[in-house]
Amino acid sequence: QQQQQYQSPPQQQQQQMTQQPTQQQQQAAAVVPTPVDAAPAVAEADQGKPQPIYVDTQHDDMVHDAQLDYYGTKLATSSSDRTIKVYDISGNSYSPNATLTGHSGPIYQLSWSHPKYGSILASASFDSSVLIHRESRPGEWILVKAFVGLHDSSVNSVSFAPHEHGLVAAAGSSDGRVSVLSHEADDSWTVEYLKDTPLGVNAVSWAPYGMREPAADEGGEARPEPPRLVTGGSDNGIRIWSRDASTGAWEQEAFESAVPGVGHKDWVRDVAWAPNVIPGRSVVASCSEDKTVIIWKQGGEEGNACEDKTWTPTVLHEFDDPVWRVSWSITGNILAVSSGDSTVTLWKEELDGSWGQVSQVEDVSSGNKGDEAVAGQQQQS
Repeated sequence: QQQQQYQSPPQQQQQQMTQQPTQQQQQAAAVVPTPVDAAPAVAEADQGKPQPIYVDTQHDDMVHDAQLDYYGTKLATSSSDRTIKVYDISGNSYSPNATLTGHSGPIYQLSWSHPKYGSILASASFDSSVLIHRESRPGEWILVKAFVGLHDSSVNSVSFAPHEHGLVAAAGSSDGRVSVLSHEADDSWTVEYLKDTPLGVNAVSWAPYGMREPAADEGGEARPEPPRLVTGGSDNGIRIWSRDASTGAWEQEAFESAVPGVGHKDWVRDVAWAPNVIPGRSVVASCSEDKTVIIWKQGGEEGNACEDKTWTPTVLHEFDDPVWRVSWSITGNILAVSSGDSTVTLWKEELDGSWGQVSQVEDVSSGNKGDEAVAGQQQQS
């Protein structure tokens, strides 16, 4: 009954809510006991609690990505039908905003910019291009920049950098390169290429913005850490890139595992750099076709992440199916994992360093040919 209520259009939901008091009054007049599983009783029990929003996207093919913007008021979905659909989210309801076109192939990933630059959405597609759209007025979108032929093969991932670095995005491609797209003061765009792995890049994620404390013998004030990137490739590997502060060139950092033999044994499908929780520590989550999720930690309470070249891996869990996506909560203490068994699980680190599952979201769209996306609302205590 709850699923039917959430799947109904907003207009029908409003009608159902207005009809419930009448039904309750009739039951009270007839002095008939309310069954335990009656809809009004369920609704009363759920009042005041955030509920999942089941969005019928109306896509004509498989949905590859669903991204909420910075404020969680807009949802964008991408599909193999070569379109992007944008929805306005308000409370437990949604309404269509726009349908964006322009790609000639499946659209694999989306990324919202920080609202400092407006409502800007980047999309990565199998057609080797990245498109950047901006909402000029509510419901009206314009194509800001079309990076057509940006790569020689499919663009699998795109991600905007922290806003402190400017309006900058990175895109990973099957041609083995990562492109860094930067918006300049004269409204032009520049493109830099990083040669990552010949077997192809599947995912890219930016490090959060942070400040580096000076060493004891250096003195002076804290200075911003250089921009850093993590990539996941089809060679089963993970790579870290950073921009040199003096030359401005991108350089690959050494990625050394503190535990020999612990790593992925198949394609790395996704990587996600966690928000800063402990100063001087970097945390990256990676998931793979080998059915595992690994948490990588660099630095700590007494060390600096940029100076410590070793990463300590912890296997979060071994799943029954390949793992496709990982995503951190805004506070960086909960990790969402999307796996091939049609479930999304939430994980949290325990005091002893192990990871435990705290929640699971069952797939409700399997009966609808995958044409629904779920916008989850998560509250942190």
